[in-house]
Amino acid sequence: MNSADNKKSKFPAQVEDITDKDILFEDNHLIAVNKRAGDIVQVDDTGDESLDEKVKRYIAKKYNKPNGAFLGVVHRLDRPVSGVILFAKTSKALDRINKMFKSRDMHKTYWAVVRNRPVVEEGNLVHWLVKNAQKNVTKAYDKEIPGSQRAELNYKLVGELGGYYLIEVDPITGRPHQIRVQLSTLNCPIVGDNKYGYPRGSLKKSICLHARRLQFLHPVKQEPVNIFAPLPQDGFWERFEALV
Repeated sequence: MNSADNKKSKFPAQVEDITDKDILFEDNHLIAVNKRAGDIVQVDDTGDESLDEKVKRYIAKKYNKPNGAFLGVVHRLDRPVSGVILFAKTSKALDRINKMFKSRDMHKTYWAVVRNRPVVEEGNLVHWLVKNAQKNVTKAYDKEIPGSQRAELNYKLVGELGGYYLIEVDPITGRPHQIRVQLSTLNCPIVGDNKYGYPRGSLKKSICLHARRLQFLHPVKQEPVNIFAPLPQDGFWERFEALV
């Protein structure tokens, strides 16, 4: 028995296939999906079916590809996070999009719901992050230490609803758990994120962090692309649309 046999998923079984309603953008080169909280982007040792496999199956069925479809993973979202995620449908697009992410030519915007109002309503955060791979947790430091990665983001308070606060985040770097740990340094842990200081987790194993928008220049067509991800319809998230 290997480690994968011993590790049981903490998340509810994600058995829903990808359908047309999940697709936010698609052309011959790219496909963007509104990821559900709980879906994992690539396969891990839980053995749960990954989002990239679901998207491959969707493409193969839609375009009648009996031998399967090419799909390149260019970035990731944490498992309990929802929102827009982009995949490449060709190797040319994959190579160019990877370069765009590395050169920070992709503009990402996230929405986060927190319980505590930030003392400073708008600002820039810079930390040095160290990830503990065994515990899958990241720690933020105010100064550079050996093995750390610089992390930077901009944030602003959008508004308040029922004692909860909506924060818009524009990450400048893309580090593991970056938004989650950096907001926690403001004493603003994300709702449901008990890994980073929220007092309790969600029964759905999700957190109130949503990848709202992705903006970039198309790697092949050289045209502006602006992709929005609707909020989850779960009785809580969608109410925050009224604040914008």
